Amino acid sequence: MLPKPPATIDDLYRLPENCKAEIVNGEMVLMSPTGFKPNLASSKIWLRLYEYQQAHKIGLAVADNAGFQVNLPHRDSFSPDAAFYIGENPGMKFFEGAPVFAVEVRSEGDYGPAADKELAEKRADYFAAGTLVVWDVDLLSNGVVRVYRASDPKNPTVYRRGELAEAEPAVPGWSMAVDDLFV
Repeated sequence: MLPKPPATIDDLYRLPENCKAEIVNGEMVLMSPTGFKPNLASSKIWLRLYEYQQAHKIGLAVADNAGFQVNLPHRDSFSPDAAFYIGENPGMKFFEGAPVFAVEVRSEGDYGPAADKELAEKRADYFAAGTLVVWDVDLLSNGVVRVYRASDPKNPTVYRRGELAEAEPAVPGWSMAVDDLFV
């Protein structure tokens, strides 16, 4: 039996409508649809980023299911739940390179040691690709938003209800209330 050829960015373009996937280790990794609360949280983050984009006339606020093409040894793409990108508008194509700010909102199945390890590996990939800040949004715990920075990736800043979470230095001066992430 011949080995299966590695997945390509062209394979991502051929996914059916509303499918979400990333290419990791040459394989297409399909991502399950999310539930209401994680989707609402990522939508609210996108909205606040879009307001920032409009007010400051810089960057692009990116909603869920957008593709970012990167060139890492074992990863060719990202599809964060929300993001902020500095660069050219790609039109109908994927973004070239990583976002400066990426958001990963945990879904129902994104808990436990295996999920924590997978998210840590993905954060390392984001930083290797040039992302400055990654949010890990955990809607089930008291430490709701963990803000990881490329400058100190092992020591997140943790924001809880009643606090404002930020994305410095990726999105200067931008923040949002953690309370806004809840229904």
